[in-house]
Amino acid sequence: MFEIRRAQDRGRGQHGWLDSRHSFSFADYMNPERMGFSVLRVINDDEVAPGAGFATHAHHDMEIISVILQGTIEHKDSMGHVLQLQAGDVQRMSAGTGITHSEYNASQDEKLRFLQIWILPDQQGIEPGYEQLKLGASDATLQVLASPDRRNGSMLLHQDAVLSVAHLMNDDELSQPLNAKRKYYLHMMAGDASVAGFTLTDGDALAIENESALHVLAKGDARFLLFDLP
Repeated sequence: MFEIRRAQDRGRGQHGWLDSRHSFSFADYMNPERMGFSVLRVINDDEVAPGAGFATHAHHDMEIISVILQGTIEHKDSMGHVLQLQAGDVQRMSAGTGITHSEYNASQDEKLRFLQIWILPDQQGIEPGYEQLKLGASDATLQVLASPDRRNGSMLLHQDAVLSVAHLMNDDELSQPLNAKRKYYLHMMAGDASVAGFTLTDGDALAIENESALHVLAKGDARFLLFDLP
C-alpha cells in the first residue's frame, strides 16, 4: 500500500522569523491521524529568517537528525560544541539523558532552510552524542545516512531504522527491494519524481506498507529521503 501525503496538507506554524511545515503533529498543529509513522515522530521543514533562530531549549531521549537544505545553521550546546552546518550537511544528535542547545541562522542576509527529523530511540538514558556527514553527489543510488550498525559509513542511530537519501537527475531510475514486513516513508526534499503512479514534488511524501519493491523515476533534479522502519 502506498499512501500519498501531499505537501499542502501538512500543518504549518508561522511565527514571523520562522515558517515551519509539519508532516506530523507538532506544537500547535494537532492531527490525531498524523501522530507519527512507526518510530518516525517528526519531520519539520523549517525556514528561518536571517539572523533568527531557536533560543536555548532542552531535549531528551530522542534521535534528532538535521538535514541542511539551504544556508548555514549555527549550533551551540551544553556539551560545549559550537559549530556551523552548511547546505548538504547532515547531523545526528542523540539527546539521551538530556541536552540543551540553540540553533540560529548564521547569515544576516540569506534564508536558512533545514529538515528537523525526530526518531524515537530503542532505549532511554543513553549518553548524549553527535555525528555529522555530507550528502553525496548524484549517482542514482541510495546513500545511507544513519543506521543501527553504521553500515556503509553511516552515522549511528539508536533504533532499528535506516535513513537513506537519493539524488537523481532527469530520467534516472532507482529500484529498491523492500521488506513487506517493515514500513517505509519517502519524503521528497526537492524536485519531481514518479513513484507508484503518483507524481511527487517538494514536500510530498508516501507512507508505504506491505510492499516488496520501490521504483522511482526522476522528472528533473530530484532528491528524497527514505526511512526504513520497524
